[in-house]
Amino acid sequence: MRRFLKALICLALLFLIAAGGWLAYERWLKKEPFPDGLIQSNGRMEGDHMTVSGKFPGRVQELLAREGDMVRQNQVLVRLDDTQTQAKVSQAKHAVAVLAAQVRAAGMALAALKKEVPLIIEAADAARVDAAATVLKSEAAEQQAAHDNMRYEQLEAKHIVERHKLEEMALAWTVAKSNLKSARSGSIRAEKQLREAELGWDRIKVKGAELDALKARRAQAGAKLVEMESVLADLTIRAPARGMLMTRLVDVGEMVVSGGPLFDLVDLDRLYLKTYVPEILIGKLRLDLPARIHTDAFPNRAFPATLRYISSRAEFTPKEVQTPDERVKLVYAVKLYLSENPDHCLSPGMPADAVIQWKKATPWVKPRW
Repeated sequence: MRRFLKALICLALLFLIAAGGWLAYERWLKKEPFPDGLIQSNGRMEGDHMTVSGKFPGRVQELLAREGDMVRQNQVLVRLDDTQTQAKVSQAKHAVAVLAAQVRAAGMALAALKKEVPLIIEAADAARVDAAATVLKSEAAEQQAAHDNMRYEQLEAKHIVERHKLEEMALAWTVAKSNLKSARSGSIRAEKQLREAELGWDRIKVKGAELDALKARRAQAGAKLVEMESVLADLTIRAPARGMLMTRLVDVGEMVVSGGPLFDLVDLDRLYLKTYVPEILIGKLRLDLPARIHTDAFPNRAFPATLRYISSRAEFTPKEVQTPDERVKLVYAVKLYLSENPDHCLSPGMPADAVIQWKKATPWVKPRW
């Protein structure tokens, strides 16, 4: 009887153990198949890297950022020694100021000449007109005096007038001839003065050409100043975008070459998860598919993303994939770009899981490993 009871108890225990094992398997060990229409994968967060460098060589005078710093766009990162460039900027400013003063003086002289020349020409032309009128009057007076003198000679020959009257007429004719000669000389001088006055237009052209040359020199000096100020500004190296400094390659006192890398910057607004999809599943993917990214740091939060890159070459799974048996499979690298990175909570290097939805009707679920 005891043996029967022992056998019964053993059978009951075996049944309980088997039932418990089956329940444990069903509850914890047995994996539910991942929904059709979704693909899960894992990888690490990465970002678009930008190399921060300077246009010109120089010695690092000031270092204002370090690895791991979050920087905003246009934030000053490095200042190079600018002593020589400051001196060149001062020289260029002085040259611009001198030429600007010369341009102002030449402009004032030209403006005065433009006002003066027309007035001088107008006065010279009026004098010429007056001189011409005087010549005409003198010619008429000379002709009248000559006629009177001839008439009195005839009258004196007939003893009609006295001799002294003839002498008066002869003297009047001589005076008229002298006045005519003076009037003609004056007319010639007036014509000459008018021609000299009209040369003022040529002086205006010369002054205008001189002013244009000064303006060109001032513009050239201004361009040189802009160039030197640009060089001076470029000796202060700023962040090209907002992001995190991943690597620093210089220190205070070091010489840097033109275009030499100073920092490695990652734009935290353009992060992506680089993950790997098995070869048998790659045919289900296409660009612009929606995805969700999950991280251990934010277990209750899914970050929306979009599939933007699919590699054209298969490769063996990299070492960072979690399970050894997965590393022997051929996979394709894909990049899932975050739609946003609120508060920059995600950063490069952070491990993450992804779910890619290749069938629109399939509901989202969390990754299962």
